[in-house]
Amino acid sequence: MTKTKLVTALVLAVLGLTVVLQNTAPVETRLLFWTVSMPRAFVLLIVATAGFIVGVVVSLLRVKNKRDRAAGG
Repeated sequence: MTKTKLVTALVLAVLGLTVVLQNTAPVETRLLFWTVSMPRAFVLLIVATAGFIVGVVVSLLRVKNKRDRAAGG
């Protein structure tokens, strides 16, 4: 089971890296009042990292809530 997870994570990482490296054209990104020009690969990396962080935080909050319910609080 652990080997399968490792292989899956490795395949997803390689696919993600391939997508990022193939998208190096500059793109303008607007956020409220700011306009920033940066490579599309950097935008993809930022979004992927933010998604990963949100997933970890949500997972940790769910584990904490399960522990609190099990403890009776």
